[in-house]
Amino acid sequence: MRCPFCQAQETRVIDSRLAGEGDQVRRRRECLQCVERFTTYESAELVMPQVVKRDGSREVLDHRKLRTGLLRALEKRPVATEAIEAAISRILKRIRHSGEREIPARQIGEWVMDELRELDQVAYVRFASVYRSFQDVSAFREVIDGLEQLQPRESRLPPSDDEPKDQ
Repeated sequence: MRCPFCQAQETRVIDSRLAGEGDQVRRRRECLQCVERFTTYESAELVMPQVVKRDGSREVLDHRKLRTGLLRALEKRPVATEAIEAAISRILKRIRHSGEREIPARQIGEWVMDELRELDQVAYVRFASVYRSFQDVSAFREVIDGLEQLQPRESRLPPSDDEPKDQ
């Protein structure tokens, strides 16, 4: 694999482990030339459905767009990388299991919002404001009120070191 720092072809795998829900392999690599280390995620390439955009155009599902959207919403939020990768895996699994040849971008956006609601409520509101094109403060208020009305669910995040653990 090519080094993202110096573009050298020779790298070695330092560590490999399962990631996500067991459908990805996380590899820690080291460049043999510049000695920088980096992480890669590998998964089987499957034929994914076409994404139908709002304007009716179609495009191939781009995992990078999905990841970028989640990361932008979660920027500067205390969410572990593993939790983000697991959320991406769950969204991709839902897309694969839909059994459809085409899937509306709207549906993918709703699944992203489902995951963000569980991961981080601030990120959820950020994403919703862009995804649903909020025009005024009342739209934010509606989403926040909806979050407050939801029953608290079990968090998918591990407890932080500051939180007491159940005995």
